[in-house]
Amino acid sequence: MTTWFIVMLVVFGAFKIIVSSLPNTVIESIISKYETHPQLEEENATVTINGNNVEGEQKSKIIHDFNEGLFLDRYYAPPHNEGTPLIINAKRGKKDFIFYIYSHEEHVDVVKQYKKKVVAYSLRSKNLQNNDMLVSADLA
Repeated sequence: MTTWFIVMLVVFGAFKIIVSSLPNTVIESIISKYETHPQLEEENATVTINGNNVEGEQKSKIIHDFNEGLFLDRYYAPPHNEGTPLIINAKRGKKDFIFYIYSHEEHVDVVKQYKKKVVAYSLRSKNLQNNDMLVSADLA
């Protein structure tokens, strides 16, 4: 009886040490699977405004501004936005994401679609908020 207890204690102690000292790369890969606002790579993303593809420096600037955006809040129901969104089609591993970005004066609404799942959240990104091409809110 005590022998089994000691063996199990050693096994659980070893398991605890192994789990609590995982390398950072393993932890980051596990966390990145579940993050709401992922970091996009320029070569795996296409940016569309009003049905026209955006290329070159403007595309890299939009993706950089999206990646640098500060996550504010998650919406439980997608907001009803007006205007034409900026659309980013991105591929991350085997997953295909579609981001609909609606710009307002004080924040940016993002609707992320993956398969049949829809997640909406808001970001703060000065460049995306102030870009004349992207402003969709009525200012009147």
